[in-house]
Amino acid sequence: MSGRLLPTAVLVLGVAAPACTGDVDIKETFRIGGVTGGYFDAGIVDGRNKIIPTVMFSIEKTTDASVRPLSVNVLFKKIAGETEAEWDDVFLQRVEFTEGNRTPVLTVRPDAGVTGEEPRSEMLKNSQFVDIRAVIFVKQSSSNWVELARYDIPRQLLTP
Repeated sequence: MSGRLLPTAVLVLGVAAPACTGDVDIKETFRIGGVTGGYFDAGIVDGRNKIIPTVMFSIEKTTDASVRPLSVNVLFKKIAGETEAEWDDVFLQRVEFTEGNRTPVLTVRPDAGVTGEEPRSEMLKNSQFVDIRAVIFVKQSSSNWVELARYDIPRQLLTP
């Protein structure tokens, strides 16, 4: 009897394997769409005005094929000229394509922000203000992280 089980097991695994694999070439299959950003007015925190860099985007897929949910990691980096310094990051564990070939708009903002005594609109004009870049990475299941976009957060306050 065990002689008949082995071919059956191989057949079942051979049929099931393609259904389980959904890893795709991320650079070819996904792109960032509709990216916008600015600084969210977080109000007064510990007696100081606080603004938080924010990036909004959706992820679009270039195929009608069904794909597994993505993990998204957005790194926020301080930029000065050609140099970048890590600042904060936001991890989204499960992002699904619930709107056809695109995700809903994702609004991503880190915990870290910029604080100051001056009015929020003046904070953005301060000569000591350091610009922030959002670097968007995605992956599927156990694949490697792939960078899909870099976006320099514009010096503008977001309106609700």
